[in-house]
Amino acid sequence: MYVCICNGVTDHQIREAAVDGCMTVAELTMRTGCGATCGSCLDMAADLLAKARNTHDLPLPVLGGLQAA
Repeated sequence: MYVCICNGVTDHQIREAAVDGCMTVAELTMRTGCGATCGSCLDMAADLLAKARNTHDLPLPVLGGLQAA
């Protein structure tokens, strides 16, 4: 789905940016151009970025009792 019509940025591109380490909407704008023209997409872009970051920032479970041989 297109999030930023002005610059042709999709939700997939925003998720990819999050996976690549994008942390803020300002950084997202620099990387993708999202929100750089009219800015009406910034709220949706921020929500998608936050959700994508939360998904990828989940801690991995620690397995107890495993020791290196």
